[in-house]
Parts: sequence; structure tokens; C-alpha cells
Amino acid sequence: MRLATLRDGSRDGVLALISPDGTQLVRVELHIPEARTLQAALDQWDAVAPKLKALHDAFAEGEFVGEAFDASMLHAPLPRAYEWIDGSAYLNHVRLVRKARGAEPPATLETDPLIYQGGSGVLLGPTDDIFVADPRWGADFEGEVAVILGDTPQGVSADEASRYIKLLVIVNDVTLRNLIPDELAKGFGFFQSKPASAFSPFAITPDELGAAWQGGRVHLRLRVEHNGVLVGDPEAGPEMHFSFFDLIAHIAKTRSFTAGTLVGSGTVSNEDPARGISCIAERRTRETLEGKKDLTPFLQAGDRVTLAMLGPGGRNLFGTIAQRVVATR
Repeated sequence: MRLATLRDGSRDGVLALISPDGTQLVRVELHIPEARTLQAALDQWDAVAPKLKALHDAFAEGEFVGEAFDASMLHAPLPRAYEWIDGSAYLNHVRLVRKARGAEPPATLETDPLIYQGGSGVLLGPTDDIFVADPRWGADFEGEVAVILGDTPQGVSADEASRYIKLLVIVNDVTLRNLIPDELAKGFGFFQSKPASAFSPFAITPDELGAAWQGGRVHLRLRVEHNGVLVGDPEAGPEMHFSFFDLIAHIAKTRSFTAGTLVGSGTVSNEDPARGISCIAERRTRETLEGKKDLTPFLQAGDRVTLAMLGPGGRNLFGTIAQRVVATR
């Protein structure tokens, strides 16, 4: 199933089910009143999921006609979430961005996942603008995959984690690169350097991925375009050092999580330069290592960023994140 949140003037929008061909939607509350929003559905997922599946099958069989829509009508699947927890599971990315700021990776890089907690009260929809107040902050895009959890108890192991993953999304985790060094120097982590992240039009159930969902990893390429040019199509599966199962076990070591928690993979990154980039920072690091003086600039007003992940036959599984950078001064 592919689910979305339709804007209706409320904070949380209304839950919609997307047709298999991705061109129509049906408002779920018309058929399942208790699932007006995605959060409401997640809060009672075991009871609601079978009803959603039956609605999906009826939709696929043409038992009713849906509404046409476009991505601008959609919020993030969760316009606000209880928690947004982001990892950094692609070690090539960690090594490159640390090298760019002259910092060594932690000694436990390969054994202990890097995690930070981002803001989740305001999450951007797939076509919402990226507002940047000062170009000197070094705004960057970061292409990621994320999972949406159901209620997850403390102490869950990696072997048990799959049952708590209800949906997947892709993410543009916007980062203000030039604010990071001073924040990390305080020894207290990211804050101002991490503005609102944007999420794909659709949140999909793991079965939509078919054989591409293996071992808590999505084995597909993430397509990243900057100003209409394909700048990266890295493989999201093989080089994800810590799987989503590993990340869930890590965060659940000392506490439980409520339904509607988002867990991100971190920037999808491959060692092979031919696979391109999912963030400008990696390109700048490689340029510096090559001795170049004129580095690729960070995002400027008017720039456009597009993210998508295609399945077999070119099916756009999550829909497309398509954002414009806007100056606020």
C-alpha cells in the first residue's frame, strides 16, 4: 500500500490511499472513519491495516473511482511526528564529511551507530520550499530513506525489529553545513544546523518493495537531481553499514518509542564516485582532495532539488520530492 496525507487546512491533514498507478487517491475516512489521519491509523495499526489492505484491493480492482491529485496537494505523510531520529548508517558519508571539516571519525564508527534527534514538530511536504535566511549558512540537501515505526518497546533486538516497521519514506534532510562546526565544538550536538526535513509524497508498506527490501535495507537507487541535472543515483542497500533493524535496536536500548516515530538512514552514499552524490558536501570534499580551488557552491536561492526512488519497471515508489530554495531576506 501507498499512503499519503492530503492538505485540508488542518494541522495533520487527512489520510489518503493511493491507487496502484499513482494517479488517484481515495480519502480513507470515507471508508474507515477511525483512520482520519496517518497518526490515527498508526495508533491502531493492527486493527486498521487489514481494512486499509481491503480498501487497496478494492481500489486496484476498480470497485470505485478515486480523486485526481498532484504532489502540491500533499503534506508530508506525517506533517508532525512524535520523534524524528536520524542515523548516519553510510560510513562513506561519515568519513567524507568528517574529512571536510578536519575531524576524525569516532573509533567506534563500525560498531556503534551515529544518531541524532532532529525537530519533528514541523515537517515539510514534498513540494514545500526550502527557506534559507542566510546563504553563508551553507544550505545542503541530503537524500535519505526512513522508516515509520509502530509502538516499539524498550529492549527490542535487531532480530525482532522488522515487526515494528510499518512504513517507509524518502527524505531530504536539509542541513546548514557552515553552522555545524561551531555547534559540534560545544559538545552538545546539532540544532540550528538542522532545519525542517522534507518527506516523500507517499509512505509505503514494506511489501511494496518486494525483493528490494532485504535485511532491513532498501536495495534500490536513490535518484538525486540538482537544477534538473542528475547528480547522483547511489545504491541505498549494499553500503548501508547499519540496517534499519540495527538502528532500531540501538535507539531502543534505553527507552521505548510511540507509533509515528521516524527513523532515518542518514545520507545515502557509495564509495564509487561514479554513483554521484546525495549531498553537496561530499562533492566539495572530493573536489578539495583533488586540489580544486573553486568548490561547488551550496544551495542558492532559486535552486531546485529533486529526489525519487524507482522500483522495477521504473515505478516511482515514493513519489517525487521536488523543492525550490527561497531566500527569506
